[in-house]
Amino acid sequence: MAIHTQESLSGFIASDPHLSYTERGDARLFVKIGQEHYRRETDGSFTQTETTFHDLVAFRKTAERAHQRLAKGDKFLAEGYAHRYDRTDENGQSVQAEEFVAKKIGHDLARTRYTVDRQARTDTAAPAGALEDEPLSTSSRRTTGAIANAIGR
Repeated sequence: MAIHTQESLSGFIASDPHLSYTERGDARLFVKIGQEHYRRETDGSFTQTETTFHDLVAFRKTAERAHQRLAKGDKFLAEGYAHRYDRTDENGQSVQAEEFVAKKIGHDLARTRYTVDRQARTDTAAPAGALEDEPLSTSSRRTTGAIANAIGR
């Protein structure tokens, strides 16, 4: 079976993440991101060139989790795809725009210090709107324990 691959994007969060909702009620995250660029010199050193800024969006659970966990200045990695579309600029002209649609996004572990919580995730068993740190119900604990035992944790 072939390895599944997708486009990826790395950079830093350049604006405060903004969470809104679509007409269908799906969460939508919008954020400006920055990418630093470097030029390799003949002596092997690197010179920083212009930083570029782009739009990034995410939807549904990915949007909600990213809004909770990412902040302006964070370094990130994202998996998804570039989406090109037409929009109207401030002069009323039609222009082509581009945004990155993140299906998965998280902190860049090579550029971010953090600790890992290896407890089983509970958000799939918790009722809508429940906080992640709320205790699990007895049936959820049994299900989570069975899953952990099945995968050897």
